[in-house]
Amino acid sequence: MVRIVIADDQRLMREGLQTILQLEDDMDVVCTAENGREAYEAAGIYRPHIVLMDIKMPVMDGIEAMKLIKREYPKTIVLILTTFAEDKYIVAAMAGGADGFLLKDIAAERVVLTVREAMEGELLLPPVIAAKLASRLTATDTYDFDETKLHKMGLFFTERERKIILLLIEGYSNKQIAVTLFMSEGTVRNYVSVIYGKIGTNDRRAAVAIMKELLQSEYR
Repeated sequence: MVRIVIADDQRLMREGLQTILQLEDDMDVVCTAENGREAYEAAGIYRPHIVLMDIKMPVMDGIEAMKLIKREYPKTIVLILTTFAEDKYIVAAMAGGADGFLLKDIAAERVVLTVREAMEGELLLPPVIAAKLASRLTATDTYDFDETKLHKMGLFFTERERKIILLLIEGYSNKQIAVTLFMSEGTVRNYVSVIYGKIGTNDRRAAVAIMKELLQSEYR
């Protein structure tokens, strides 16, 4: 039985999702929450397999609640509920460890399918959100880097490596990078190893610190 928590400050949304999911024999909505704080507390009490988390909620927003849940209950899958695709929320959610996004206006059968795909370990990125991320990277990867500093350090990064570096700095995992850039996770690991080799460290935290210094000051 898949245990699910639904967090949304709109009662109609909570109850609608609950009705859809409770129709499935192998799914059980164990709790609904009106804000991020309640969602976080519910995760500790009910230990759900999946939390469907709205972003904009009172008391504590969905991003902060997700970070707490991911820190204390890392195996819990968190899908972000959204009706919009604003860059700042996408990036914050992905960097915070979101396992995917669920658009609120999708068909009922797609809600159930999305939950099942999440349980199978898939990172769920609807096309509209993937397009936003791709657009954001395309718009920034050319001029984010301090070319003078790269030259002085004898560093050269390909376009693909630059995209991966920007996502590493944002806090994306290898799996998230793979989905965002339409690559296999193994390929991403290979790219990351090459990047680490170029900057001279195998420690992810140290690598990110070094990579931040390679950006122009206004982008750090």
